[in-house]
Amino acid sequence: MTDRNQENKSNALLLGVMGDPIGHSMSPVMHNIALEAAGLPGMYVPLHVKPDHLAEAVIGAKALGFAGFNVTIPHKVEIMKLLDELDESAISCGAVNTVVIREGRMKGYNTDGIGYVRSLREEAGELTGKQVTVLGAGGAARGIIYALLKEKVAGITIINRTVDKAVQLIEELNTSGAAMQTATYEELEQYLPQTDIFINTTSIGMHPNVDETPVAAEQIPEGIIVSDLIYNPMETRLLREARTRGCRTVGGLGMFIYQGAYAYEYWTGQDAPVSLMHSAVLEALNHENH
Repeated sequence: MTDRNQENKSNALLLGVMGDPIGHSMSPVMHNIALEAAGLPGMYVPLHVKPDHLAEAVIGAKALGFAGFNVTIPHKVEIMKLLDELDESAISCGAVNTVVIREGRMKGYNTDGIGYVRSLREEAGELTGKQVTVLGAGGAARGIIYALLKEKVAGITIINRTVDKAVQLIEELNTSGAAMQTATYEELEQYLPQTDIFINTTSIGMHPNVDETPVAAEQIPEGIIVSDLIYNPMETRLLREARTRGCRTVGGLGMFIYQGAYAYEYWTGQDAPVSLMHSAVLEALNHENH
C-alpha cells in the first residue's frame, strides 16, 4: 500500500500559471478543485515571473517536472520563442496561454479564443453572419478574432489606440476573406450602429479601476450583445450600462472557465468538471469582493 502511495506522489501533476502580477489569478482555485474532484494527485500554483526571468522560469518548470502551465499577462507572446513546438491555435493567434510538457518537450496552445467562443455561443447563440466590433488589439484580441473567424462572422472592426497594431493583426489573421477593418477610438461612433456584438478585450474597467468604461453608455446601440473579457468585477461598468440599454451582456467569467477547461483537458486527457470549476471561481470572487 505504501508503495502505491509513493508512486502516486511521484506521479503528481505539477501545474501552474506564470504572470506578472499573479496574486489576483483565480486559476489555482479553479484547477485545484478540478484535480481534487478527479482524484488526480497534484497541485496548481501561482508563479510570479517578471519579464526578464521568463526564459529561466520556463527552463525551471521543465527541470522541476511540471506537466504544464498557463501563461498570462505579460508573457503570452514572448513565451512563443521559448517553446519546442506550437499548436496551430497558437501560431494563428500569435499568443500562447497554455503549455503542455511531455517527455521533455514543450508545446504551446491558445485556448483563449476557443474558450471565449464556447462561452459566447452559450450566452448569445449563433455567431455566423454577425458584425463584430472588438476593442483592443493585444494577445487576448488575437485569440478571440482567430476563433470568431472560424465561426464565419460577417465582419470584424478592430478599434485600437495604435491603428498600426490593429492593421498588423488583420494581416496576420485574415485568411478567410471576412470583411475586416480598423478604426480609432474617435471613429467608434461611426461603427457601433452597425454592430451586432461589441467585445471589450482591454483592461479598462478591471478591478481596482471599476469606475472606468471604454465607451460612453449613450454610444452603445440598444439591444445588441455586449461582451467584456474582464471577470473581476463580474459585471463591469460597461456591462451594467449596456444592460440599461436593453443589451444582452456576457461577462468574462465564462471565457475564463472554458479556457481553463480546455487547458485541463490537454494536461490530463480527461473531461474538465466545468460546472464545478465555475462554482469554485464564483465563490472565490464573491468572497474576495465582500
